[in-house]
Amino acid sequence: MSRRALRRLRGDQRGQEEPGGPLEAEEELLSPEPRSLRLLEERGVNNPFQLITDLDGDPPSDPDTGQVAHSKENAEEELEKDGKVAGTQEILPGKTKKKKKKKKGKKLANADGLPDAGIDDADELGDIDRILDHIENSNGFTYHNQISGVSDTRPLLYVEHRNLSAETELKKYFGSRAVMGDQRQRQRQRPHQRSTWLTSPKNTWPRYSKTGITMSLLETRRGVQYFTFEHQRDYQQVQFKFLDAVESMDPNNIVLLLQMNPYHVDSLLQLSDVCRQQEDQEMARDIIERALYSLECGFHPVFSLTSGTCRLDYCRPENRGFYLALFKHLYFLEKRGCPRTALEFCKLILSLDPENDPLCMLLLIDFLSLRSREYSFLIRMFDEWETHRNLSQLPNFAFSVPLALFHVGQLDDLSEEEKRTSTDRANSLIRQALIMFPGVLLPLLDSCGVQPDADVTNHKYFGEMVKSRQTAALTQLISLYIERSHSLWKEAAVISWLETNVHEVLHLLNSDNPFIQECEQRRKVRYQSAPRNILRHIILSEIKGVSIAMHLEVSTQPVLGFDPLPPVDSIVSYSRPERTSRAPNEGTLSLFFRSLLPNFNLQVGEPNQDGEAAGAGRDLNRGVNQLMAAMRDMLANIQFQEPPREDNPDEEADAEWD
Repeated sequence: MSRRALRRLRGDQRGQEEPGGPLEAEEELLSPEPRSLRLLEERGVNNPFQLITDLDGDPPSDPDTGQVAHSKENAEEELEKDGKVAGTQEILPGKTKKKKKKKKGKKLANADGLPDAGIDDADELGDIDRILDHIENSNGFTYHNQISGVSDTRPLLYVEHRNLSAETELKKYFGSRAVMGDQRQRQRQRPHQRSTWLTSPKNTWPRYSKTGITMSLLETRRGVQYFTFEHQRDYQQVQFKFLDAVESMDPNNIVLLLQMNPYHVDSLLQLSDVCRQQEDQEMARDIIERALYSLECGFHPVFSLTSGTCRLDYCRPENRGFYLALFKHLYFLEKRGCPRTALEFCKLILSLDPENDPLCMLLLIDFLSLRSREYSFLIRMFDEWETHRNLSQLPNFAFSVPLALFHVGQLDDLSEEEKRTSTDRANSLIRQALIMFPGVLLPLLDSCGVQPDADVTNHKYFGEMVKSRQTAALTQLISLYIERSHSLWKEAAVISWLETNVHEVLHLLNSDNPFIQECEQRRKVRYQSAPRNILRHIILSEIKGVSIAMHLEVSTQPVLGFDPLPPVDSIVSYSRPERTSRAPNEGTLSLFFRSLLPNFNLQVGEPNQDGEAAGAGRDLNRGVNQLMAAMRDMLANIQFQEPPREDNPDEEADAEWD
């Protein structure tokens, strides 16, 4: 039976078939010529390549009537009915793409104009990133970047994952081949290890297993999540052994403990300090990275390093190891020549507790921003935090922010008006800093190797007597800033700019300006004593000339490397069991007998807690009796060895004379 007769029996017409139905597919297969050739004939085109040259042209017109032929539209409709969209794009790519682009652009324009775009509009957009950006821009805070001229909607302490890797920064300086070397082949051959953001595990490290450190979510308030590390029972026992090793004052005991527990955090922190004191910087850095890896493996699934909304309370001893490991790792990154990566870690530490700032990262973040040339971040931080944190009352911010504005004014990609605005603001802020902190100028010039003018050295406001009028706390802050940041002021252009503003300040000092008396009153009232977080920062920084002055105030407290100056309001989750301590009344003779007899004990049993005279007398008699018994045992065990006797010494003497 022919195809036509079959269609008549079924009563189906050509236009009533479903697209892609069985009859149409059968017709396509049995047709003597392909459907695409029939469409080309309907369009009046013999050569298929002729369509390429007529993509942007008008559709062909009938030479007799002069009207545009509609065969092309009919062909598109017929192909759409068949469900062959791909074939349409191949035959008519130009026209179809043009229509789609126009329609999409129209929808994007409507969506941008309507802030409350619905789900249907979002589906038509098909661009999820654009929708999210639109929502964030409509609800979030926008900061205008003066350097790049664009708006930054991210939080101030936003951390980028790619900036947490020192290798990424080194590759920008020296290239991938110079940094990686033959490490690529080693990475391919090494076994699979858990990937982390803070550090990369190394093949030389011991195999990682669960250490007993976990993290839990305590609460969530106003979009901020509060976490804490927790020590399991096994880890607590290791912690007790570590405290015993620290009290022994023998680093070998810590090494033995790490052989059994290679990822114990406090032991790694303490051993890193020992290696650094022995000038083994590479080993010290490797140990700190291992501690960070151990802590990151215990993160809570919701804990985020980049959001800036996760908090860790420094008052909890379990969280202090993470703070200290990050700070020590930052220290090694800065010494390694990676200031941009160190700045990212500094932002991370500050985001964990920006209100209290337990390690006082505000004393360091300006230096790292200038080193990494992140001027816009430093200026933005000063603009946003000055109102509620009084950053201008810190000497480092008072001098670093105008220095950043000066460098911004020297950029070539800014307009003349923007350069002038930045320079004028830098001049205003540096003059205020010189008036507020006059004790910075002469030590800073001396560290830079610059000889100041006689007018400056002989002036009473900047002379040698200014240091005697400063408090010890303010002197510490100034010394810390100069020792750390004096290299940033050695450029010739910076020194010239500073000299110009110093002469302007001298003119202001000769006049009766009320701002000068106000600054003097502030210096007298404030900076009476350094807070605990500043002292903790000075200890960890280990800057010469600053730590010596600081230790005079905390000389009565032990300073431990794994927990320097713990907070007075610490939240203790578990306590160390009491140890049997030696009797306080042990004398020199008792210690001598203990060295001879390790089992000797002056007092046996529990000490008398009542404090009665009779009990004390009995304990004293018992102790004396034990002491006498120990002396008798010692004397009984002493054996004198007689020298060998000579049978006839006279004969031997005569033989020698002969």
